[in-house]
Amino acid sequence: MTSITSVQLNYLVFRYLQESGFTHSAFALGYEAGINKCTIDGNMVPPSALITLVQKGLQYLEMEANLSNNDADVDEDFSFLEPLDLITKDVYELRKIIREKKKNLQKERDKDKDLDREQEAERGRAREKDRIEREKEHEKDRGRKEKEKEQQKQREDHKEKEMATDPEGGDNTKHDENGASAGIGPEPMDISAAPSVVACEIPSSDVTILEGHTSEVCACAWSPTGSLLASGSGDSTARLWTIADGASRSSAQNGPLNVLVLKHVKGRTNEKSKDVTTLDWNGEGTLLATGSYDGQARIWSTNGELKTTLSKHKGPIFSLKWNKKGDYLLTGSCDRTAIVWDVKAEEWKQQFEFHTGPTLDVDWRNNVSFATSSTDNMIYVCKIGETRPVKTFAGHQGEVNCVKWDPTGSLLASCSDDITAKIWSMKHDKYLHDLKEHSKEIYTLRWSPTGPGTNNPNQQLVLASASFDSTVKLWDVELGKLIYSLNGHRGPVYSVAFSPNGEYLASGSLDNSVHIWSLKEGKIVRTYTGSGGIFEVCWNKEGDKIAACFANNTVCVLDFRM
Repeated sequence: MTSITSVQLNYLVFRYLQESGFTHSAFALGYEAGINKCTIDGNMVPPSALITLVQKGLQYLEMEANLSNNDADVDEDFSFLEPLDLITKDVYELRKIIREKKKNLQKERDKDKDLDREQEAERGRAREKDRIEREKEHEKDRGRKEKEKEQQKQREDHKEKEMATDPEGGDNTKHDENGASAGIGPEPMDISAAPSVVACEIPSSDVTILEGHTSEVCACAWSPTGSLLASGSGDSTARLWTIADGASRSSAQNGPLNVLVLKHVKGRTNEKSKDVTTLDWNGEGTLLATGSYDGQARIWSTNGELKTTLSKHKGPIFSLKWNKKGDYLLTGSCDRTAIVWDVKAEEWKQQFEFHTGPTLDVDWRNNVSFATSSTDNMIYVCKIGETRPVKTFAGHQGEVNCVKWDPTGSLLASCSDDITAKIWSMKHDKYLHDLKEHSKEIYTLRWSPTGPGTNNPNQQLVLASASFDSTVKLWDVELGKLIYSLNGHRGPVYSVAFSPNGEYLASGSLDNSVHIWSLKEGKIVRTYTGSGGIFEVCWNKEGDKIAACFANNTVCVLDFRM
């Protein structure tokens, strides 16, 4: 038993009421040191009432301490009680009051957190767009400077040539009837229009320009089984384009009958929170999934019908993938989580909350396990039904932008803002290869559809990486060595895609160009230059058409024949 004097009892009550802010309230507490009397609301309170009050307080303290073992929580709990509650309520009623008030407080905090997340997502989106614009301006400036430098060199070379042919400084230049100087060549061409590249230029008759989006087109994907091309844009829509087999047709022929508009917001089409950020077809080509800045995933039929809306994320969806079987959809979000959705049940099956930063990419290893990457520099391999990662890969020193499993699911490739790509195996904790030949951030990578377990088993498996250093690099994944550095772009390369037969690689850049490379020769065999930066390129299943989506609101389809 703990013994305290009546003076101490009075003091305890006085301090509690004082610290709770009731010194100037209706609860007027009269206290005289050494005299065991007290008034509340002008009424004398005998020592027995004070003893009851403090006993209940001590009883409550003891009960809460036994439950939580956290003195700080117990101290905080008293802030939820009114002084009159201590006198008129028993211990269990006091506990109920505190529990209800804590619950309401937590709701308010959760609302504030959700608002903070939304604001953080919006700021992140704005920063990303600003960064892209800065990159564009930088590349334009660099292009202008290079052109000016080349022009200056041409002028100097011409001047030297003139002096060499006419030491006295005379004018031996012949003029035609129109006054044009026969001795002076044309203005120097841009690098992308050099003779070797011009010879590879895809003629306009082999290009179909698809118009209709009203904002930048961020993503595109061919149906794996048919002639449908899907595109996703910042205008809050995805579109399904029917592309005829054979040679391209003019864009005028791609009228309303050949495109379906999948609206992600009713009425308005310029609501930025509904930007379509990512999309993916299921293996049968019967369903298209789209991810949006509003945090929702949507599933559409090939006739444009909205089948399902999947809502649980609390931030923009950055990546989205179907598993091979087509029964699960995987999404990664700015809210730091990944979710596996049961498509048939139209509900989430499991949410994975391991990352401490936004989830940037996800990729299935097989039908039940997958990898995730994040701004927190970490990679986790997860499995449906498991509450912890089955494998953790740590080694990057910057945001991990992309993760991709090889065709057999035995090797995982990753790339990062730390200017490296890495190759991992489930059999090892540390990376197998650290690929360090790039000089700027690596944005994305892709495995070739070659090697064991593919349709091209007799060809070597290679990895392609695309970087802000304007290059694409091809890697020998067994040795971890560079095969080719493909140096044809003059701006950050955002996307690469292998042809179905594994013989060619398409790349798209902010320099407005799509290059098609021969992997045997390591050189450009075809090229196309549009009027906007390119965010994604992809091949159709036959390997005779390439789609590219542009920042100028268009999608281009290129015919490819060798």
